[in-house]
Amino acid sequence: MTTTAQAVSGFFVWTALLLTCHQIYMHLRYYSAPNEQRHIVRILFIVPIYAFDSWLSLLFFTNDQYYVYFDTVRDCYEAFVIYNFLSLCYEYLGGESAIMSEIRGKPIESSCVYGTCCLWGRTYSIGFLRFCKQATLQFCVVKPLMAMVTVILQAFGKYRDGDFNVASGYLYVTIVYNISVSLSLYALFLFYFATRQLLVPYSPVLKFFMVKSVIFLSFWQGMLLAILEKCGAIPKISSVEVTVGEGTVAAGYQNFIICVEMFFAALALRHAFTYKVYMDKRLDSQDPVPTYGQYGRCAPMKSISSSLKETMNPGDMVQDAIHNFSPAYQQYTQQSTLEQRSGPPVSRSHSTASARDNEKTLLLSSDDEF
Repeated sequence: MTTTAQAVSGFFVWTALLLTCHQIYMHLRYYSAPNEQRHIVRILFIVPIYAFDSWLSLLFFTNDQYYVYFDTVRDCYEAFVIYNFLSLCYEYLGGESAIMSEIRGKPIESSCVYGTCCLWGRTYSIGFLRFCKQATLQFCVVKPLMAMVTVILQAFGKYRDGDFNVASGYLYVTIVYNISVSLSLYALFLFYFATRQLLVPYSPVLKFFMVKSVIFLSFWQGMLLAILEKCGAIPKISSVEVTVGEGTVAAGYQNFIICVEMFFAALALRHAFTYKVYMDKRLDSQDPVPTYGQYGRCAPMKSISSSLKETMNPGDMVQDAIHNFSPAYQQYTQQSTLEQRSGPPVSRSHSTASARDNEKTLLLSSDDEF
């Protein structure tokens, strides 16, 4: 509540915003691999949204719990990020068919660390990839839905952070959140466990760690703070000047910590999803002469604006959700002519626009389930 706390958090927030916005701008300026950079830009936007949302929550730290409404925007977007991270991994590896050509039919290694001990005796199939997509997409549905439920319960006075009373909506929303987020996290672990060797050229460890920590650890961090406040470890604020409701102090600590964390997240994401690997790819394959020194030709501002609009269009996620959850789901994968001849890509140089221009559908057997 102090001016010092707001100034400190503001410094970290605006520094994180400058770092991330510059990174997003550079990706759009050298938008040479749209299939990959579309998802990267969407992932990077989580820093401005998380940081600015948390800072606003601190500025409006009142008994009216305005932060609940601010956090709704954050909750909706983080589900979008999870989907885009999995989709980015698919793009790195050349699509479902390229992945299946490498892992299909191989036995699933039993590992308690990755949660595959219960899958002993099974083999990888197209159904395995579909399960990973479904488990991720369900989080994209549950998270915004629960955010809307939270706002409605808040409006009727039935929701307070940290209130585990059976008559309060917080308990039930938290249970649903935990089930959904755990299933989504499990799906990402399964996918990484199956494709970790294929993803080695793309330095997947830092990418996986950053996305998981920003979304999943921040959620459990908030729940831990709420429990600590409930147990009395975090003192309540009650004075003549101001009185805050139950759970609000823990939420304030959570927002302050996120403001600081986003600065370090911006630094880590700058290395995890660097734009430099795309600078030597020309935006126009027809132009033999780059206009930016030794790097690829940079895009004009109008093109940057168009690329930004294209990246923030969630239409691909909606279509993917309809397809993967449809009862009439057909087992298919996208495979380029180049991939059919030479197998899945092992480096960025193989993921070219010319290969993706020749995509066609490859039907797989309908009994190939996970």
